[in-house]
Amino acid sequence: MTESSNTETPVEPIAQPDPSSTMMLDDPNRLMQDVVIQDAGPCRKHIKVSVDRKAIDDRFNEKMTELVRDKTTQIDGFRPGRVPRKVLEGRFRTTVMEQIRTEVLMASLEQLATEHKISPLSPPDLNPDELEIPKEGPFVYEFNVEVRPEFDLPEYRGMKLNRPTQKFSDADIEKEKNRLLESYGKAEPKAGEQPSVEVGDTIMVSAKVSQGDKQMNSFENARLKVEKQLIMNDAVCDNFGDVLTGAKVGETRVVQITLSNGLTDEAMRGQIVQGAFTINEIQTVTIPTLDAAMLALFNVETPEQLTERIANVMESRLQYAQRQSARQQILQTITSASAWELPEDMLRKHSTRSLRSRILEMRSSGMSDEQILARRKLLEQDVLKSTSDSLKEHFVLQKIAEVEKIEIGEEDIEREIAMMAIRSGENPRKVRVRLEKEEMIEPLAMELIERRALEIILSSAVYTDYPINPSEVDDRSTSVGEAAEKEAPSPGAY
Repeated sequence: MTESSNTETPVEPIAQPDPSSTMMLDDPNRLMQDVVIQDAGPCRKHIKVSVDRKAIDDRFNEKMTELVRDKTTQIDGFRPGRVPRKVLEGRFRTTVMEQIRTEVLMASLEQLATEHKISPLSPPDLNPDELEIPKEGPFVYEFNVEVRPEFDLPEYRGMKLNRPTQKFSDADIEKEKNRLLESYGKAEPKAGEQPSVEVGDTIMVSAKVSQGDKQMNSFENARLKVEKQLIMNDAVCDNFGDVLTGAKVGETRVVQITLSNGLTDEAMRGQIVQGAFTINEIQTVTIPTLDAAMLALFNVETPEQLTERIANVMESRLQYAQRQSARQQILQTITSASAWELPEDMLRKHSTRSLRSRILEMRSSGMSDEQILARRKLLEQDVLKSTSDSLKEHFVLQKIAEVEKIEIGEEDIEREIAMMAIRSGENPRKVRVRLEKEEMIEPLAMELIERRALEIILSSAVYTDYPINPSEVDDRSTSVGEAAEKEAPSPGAY
């Protein structure tokens, strides 16, 4: 058996079967097959397999012998069990060879996976119905397959990492509690003769989104919370709060909006467009009283319990930010030691799975659905970059998990679901049903494996602490789709 790199020169052997599988070499059912593996581009291999003819002939003879002895085989002019073999071969050869093709192909692929470390990421682009066993000679088939990138792990124990830290004061916790209660409050016109917009206000606006002289979209009387960012379905304005601050009723402010790199129209990806927002009304929200009914919404009985829960959630978010920071530093260390890029078609194919993994991390850290939605849309703004970062982290942590022999069982998944239920105040069964409906159970298991691999790095790391930037823990952003009384169309939907 041989493996080779894809070059214009003759193929040369570069590897033998995985030594850990050599115990199978004496298996009487083992196929004799030659394997040639070549590079077919980034994270792709071209594999050509030649199965020795003997395996095919032996199976054919075995099946024909069974047919000869089978007294239920009916052929006109012959008694059951007395049909000559040549007659049976003429009648059933095509059907038998199709069965053999399926059997040999499955056995060959299983043996290939066992004896060669290929690490496929997806099924091979192989259509069995298009394969044909020749009348003479070996059975040859070939295919391309998407594989993990090849890279060397540096020493990941004892890494030097910078760690963001933050001490949450009572004022910080109270501010977060007020922010949480605002969504249950009553919006009223802002007091004053000519009130102006401030970050934290709620505004009723009409808007037009344009690129140059071309109007792309518009919406009327949308209700928005003024935060530092405005996030739309496929666009984001980073300085929304700064630009709108000071605006009065009737005034129009123009902001720069960056379209997502995931738009269907490639020509518009990453383009800058203008959003003209006209202020129709400025509102403030009266925070509701923490009575028994309001406390019950959060599954607590006292204001002190609510304060404690909010403090715990803030700590979880900090831990999430610390893990994300560590991941970025680890990834940077590894990729700088061995540069490897991921092909664009792979990134687009895995973007959905990557996003699901990020959402699970955020849920596990105690983020609300609103906060997850805002961060999700930010990730979607540059879908290829966010997927590339996520996939690289996945490959690195999975490789560490293999080295450390980390495994996850059903009890680990149940324990994590229980913890998610506690953080969200839901029934564990309800949480599991939602995860199953969203096809999140498998990504959850993968996320747990990666988390344990990360914990191995973090537990042995040497840290240098620094005060965290508040934005690393708390993204103050508003989403048009969430805040509008009528959901405003996104500027990219033209």
